Amino acid sequence: MTEHLLKILVVGDGNVGKTSFVRRYVNGQFNSDYKMTVGVDFSVKVLHWSDKEKVRLQLWDIAGQERFISMTRIYYRGALGCVVMFDVTSSASFLSCRRWKQDLDNKAMLPNGDAIPCILLANKCDLAERVVSAESIGRFSEANGFITWMEISVKDNKNVGEAMRRLVEGIFLIQSGSSIQDATHPSSKGGIHPEADSSQCNSRVGCGC
Repeated sequence: MTEHLLKILVVGDGNVGKTSFVRRYVNGQFNSDYKMTVGVDFSVKVLHWSDKEKVRLQLWDIAGQERFISMTRIYYRGALGCVVMFDVTSSASFLSCRRWKQDLDNKAMLPNGDAIPCILLANKCDLAERVVSAESIGRFSEANGFITWMEISVKDNKNVGEAMRRLVEGIFLIQSGSSIQDATHPSSKGGIHPEADSSQCNSRVGCGC
């Protein structure tokens, strides 16, 4: 059996649910009380991808506090994919996604020099105080080169596994010789700033907290 080893980064501001996401995905557990990540934590998840292939994911949960940003170049080294996460009840965490994506693009790249494939995940979208619309997320995702975006519920375990499956598929597609543009919808060149506005949850991929 062929085994693929993939280093996956999980980045975003503090308190958006990154550690909860990783532990839900790896262990199937949820706890609303987690201590702040200091520096980086990592976990391993093994996927039986096919009858002949196994995927070993190394998930690097990067601390979201600004004082750790100077260390990200070390943490990013060797990564083949990334989850960028924000909280739809926090416009600031969404606005920060552009900074996280730029930091990633500046410090991490694939062996051929291309940017590493990323998926954008919107957490807590079912809460009444939601301030980021699906339309804003979609525009930002397409304009900044993400494979796709999804709304997830870490608490309810909605789309957690599906999001990671989609990221791994995107990584394999790019490794096969396709570009990030082939793995996603066509996007405009250059980045745009994300927008924050009020909206009800109406994404095509479901929502949760």
